[in-house]
Amino acid sequence: MLPMSGSQAVVPIMFQIGPTEILLLIIIALILFGPKKLPELAKAAGEAVRIFREESQKITSMEESKPSSSISDEDLKKLAEKLGVSAEGKSREQLAEEVIRKAKEQGLI
Repeated sequence: MLPMSGSQAVVPIMFQIGPTEILLLIIIALILFGPKKLPELAKAAGEAVRIFREESQKITSMEESKPSSSISDEDLKKLAEKLGVSAEGKSREQLAEEVIRKAKEQGLI
């Protein structure tokens, strides 16, 4: 955690990048890659960032759209009983996990 100074966080000196440092990085990049290759690299980096954002949005939308529960508590307990799983003293999530494990062991799923 960063130390606080008043209402703003104090950033260590090694993480502060000013215009001089940015200019120096651009000059080094021009020397290493040349003026013809630099636009291609920037385009590829932009494309990679775009793809990363799209994929991360897909993942978050998939997590949000997951149904929280498609089976009632009563049906879950009946299923556990049929599979030979004790439902006493277990939370709904624990019971569901054990039912799934038992069903996999028996080759049902």
